[in-house]
Order: sequence, then structure tokens, then C-alpha cells
Amino acid sequence: MSKAILEERKDQVHRTGHGNPVEIACNKESLAGAVSQRACVFCGSRVVLYPIADALHLVHGPIGCAVYTWDIRGALSSGPELHRLSFSTDLQELDVVFGGEEKLTAALDELIDRHKPKAAFVYSTCIVGIIGDDLEAVCKEMSLKKKIPVLPVMSEGFKGNKRAGYLAACKAMFQLVGTQDISDVPKLSVNILGDFNLAGEIWIIRKYFERMGITVVANITGDGRVEDIGRCHGASLNLVQCSGATLDLAKMLQENYGTPFIRVSYIGIEDMADSLYQISDFFKEIDPTIVEKTETLVREELSTLMPEIARYRKDLEGKKVAMYVGGSFKAFSLIKAFRHLGMKVVVCGSQTGTKEDYNELAEIADPDTILVDDANPLELAEFIKEKNVDLFVGGVKERPIAYKLGVGFCDHNHERKEALGGFEGMLNFAKEVHSSVMSPVWNFVPRRANRNKGVNKETGNV
Repeated sequence: MSKAILEERKDQVHRTGHGNPVEIACNKESLAGAVSQRACVFCGSRVVLYPIADALHLVHGPIGCAVYTWDIRGALSSGPELHRLSFSTDLQELDVVFGGEEKLTAALDELIDRHKPKAAFVYSTCIVGIIGDDLEAVCKEMSLKKKIPVLPVMSEGFKGNKRAGYLAACKAMFQLVGTQDISDVPKLSVNILGDFNLAGEIWIIRKYFERMGITVVANITGDGRVEDIGRCHGASLNLVQCSGATLDLAKMLQENYGTPFIRVSYIGIEDMADSLYQISDFFKEIDPTIVEKTETLVREELSTLMPEIARYRKDLEGKKVAMYVGGSFKAFSLIKAFRHLGMKVVVCGSQTGTKEDYNELAEIADPDTILVDDANPLELAEFIKEKNVDLFVGGVKERPIAYKLGVGFCDHNHERKEALGGFEGMLNFAKEVHSSVMSPVWNFVPRRANRNKGVNKETGNV
């Protein structure tokens, strides 16, 4: 076990392929002082709800909370841009002493009149939970006064981690469900859950569904609209991509409205095709032609994509990858996608993985792959050096680790501006990986240059 791993975290690291069952601890509180790569409850709720473009998003707390999550997703909108603004009540010392309810009421009064949103989400932060502001009472009063849904998001950061924020977001959204008419919703209809329209990915996926003859009722939440969420209970099927973020909402819809859901992934060739086939199988009794439409769609897309993938694979064959993602469900698709590029994933970490997720990862990963839950920068750096990787896949918090170590980086988190979903996204992904890994700049990094020259990195001898 690496010296970089704190004694208290040894049970959150596992190496595959040694005949040992996967006994990896997860869903634990982050270890104090370890500078976890996780985010807080508030951040989790904010990133889920943020892409609802025609809603007002007001952070009730210190200005730092709003700054931290401002424009945190590369979520594009085909219409309103209200979500791009980051409003805050900017609580100060006197507000902490005397309470911030009056300030919150005044902020909502002014912002709703000025921006005319379809709904307002009000986020509770750590300090609000400590001083005891009655967020729900203020929201209820303002909802009656302004005649729009004003929804409290109970996301005090100290209540847990990002996963708890997902639940808080789903609870807030569910208050909108059932408020709109569904008489015009067709049988061949779905909701897209857990896609946040990063760099316009949801538009790519929606085009596939149009070619299959399927209507999308609601995007939850990428390029989302309040009224669409209000009628999403009329759809026949829910498609859950990021299981950690929106699975709770899918379960609420199933329990209260009987809407079934399936878990899908739009990342990589295999999972994108498999997801489309799952959906066509679900609807084939309603429309027997949908299976043939889907097969034609996949065949046409792959006929263009596969020759391009083969071209990039020539350079990437045998290169090694480390990845650290938010939801572990994304890691399954990425491992398969890298295999199409001839690359091997040797380190795989996640912020919010479950035991079931890590068991599945261990099954599909290569022997001696390091699985890590809730990593910190020191651990990630140590694993990258141990495995001598060529590419690190992560988000904004992981980028500096890669560059400091002289390793190529690929942003696969919610801040990215390049569409990586769908068959089209797989080609973008291959291009980005190739340009990152094959850049000649890495030859000038001491660690990489020594490796290329056959220098022993431990002793410095040739």
C-alpha cells in the first residue's frame, strides 16, 4: 500500500485481479484534513438544478458559495439564459447574528419581479443550517405572493457529500411534477434524466430519438424548462444516465406515477448503441418498426465513426489511463471507450460510487487496476506516478494534478465545452485524447523525458 494513503483510508482502495473479493468501503464521510476531491451537499444540488434555464437560482448564504458554483456546468440552453446568472443573498456577520430571512425575502421580491422566472430555487448553505433560517416558510410565503413555485433546496453542506445534494435537488424538482397538462403526450415518449447538456450533448441524443420516432417530454435537467418538468409524469419511460444525480427522481416517478425507468449511457460506442437498443425493445410492441429504425441508425453512425477510430488507435495502442469521475456509472462506459482506442485504464476512482458499482468495475477492469473511493490529491498523484500513466481523465479539480506531473489531461466532467456524448461525441473524445496524449510537449517534462530515454526514474541511471 502506498505511503501516500492515510491509514484511515486503506479500506477505500482496492487492486483488482489478486483473487480477493472487492471489499472497498464507500459512502463514508470524507476524512477531515485529507482535502477530498469530493464536493459538498450544496454543490451536488446546485449542479443538478443549475441547467433548468428558465428558473431563478438564488443561493442563500455567503457570497463564496455562489462564486464556487457559478457557471459550474458547461450546460447550454436553446432559449433562456437565466440559469447563467448567479444570485446570492451575500450573508454577512450581522445576518449570522440576527438572521437572514428578511434579506432573503427582499432578494426574492426584487429578483422575481425583475427576471419573471417560471420558478425559483432557493439553496440553503451551511451557515443557514447553523443559524436556523426558516427557508421553507419564506419560500411558501413568496410562492403565494408571486404566483410561481418558489422551492427550497435543503442543501446545507455539512449534512453529507455530493450524493446528499442530488437527493435534495430531486426532492425540490418533484414538487413541480404533476402541475402541467399531459393530454397531448404520445405513447412513444421518454424523459431524459441525468444529462446536463454539456456542450450541447442532449441535442445530439434527441436527434437519435427523433430518427427513432420518439418524443422527448422533458430534459432533466440539461436545457430544461420548468413546464416540461411539470408534465414529465406523462412520459412512458424514464432514461436515467447519471444514476447518482437523478436516480432518486426516477424512483419517485415510478412510485407515484408508475413510470418505469432504465439506466442508460451515451458515452462510447457499445453503451450508446446498447442504450438505443434497450429503448427500442421497450417500445417495439407500440411501434414494431422502431427496432429496424434503430438498427439502421446505429449502422449508419458506425460506418462513419469506426474508420476514424481505427486511425487514432494506431498512435494510442498500449497507452495507460488514470481516471477520477463523479458518478462511477460513467467509469463503466469510459473503460469500454478506451478499449476501442487500444488504451488500458490502470487507475479508476469515483466520488460517489457504491459497493455494487465497484464490484462491477472490478469485473470489467483489467488485473491490477487500482480502484479508489473519495480520493485526495496526494493519493491520485502517487497512483499516477506508480502506474506511469499517459493520460489523466477528470474534472477541474484534477487538472492541476495532471499538469504538475507532466501528464496529458482530458476534461470529462461537467465544466467541459466539448460534446463527448453519442457517436459524434465518441469521435470528439478520440480526437481530444489523441491530441492530449501525443502532444510533443510531454517530451520536455523530466519524468516523461527520462522514461523515453530509458533512464531509471528512481536512481537516475541509464
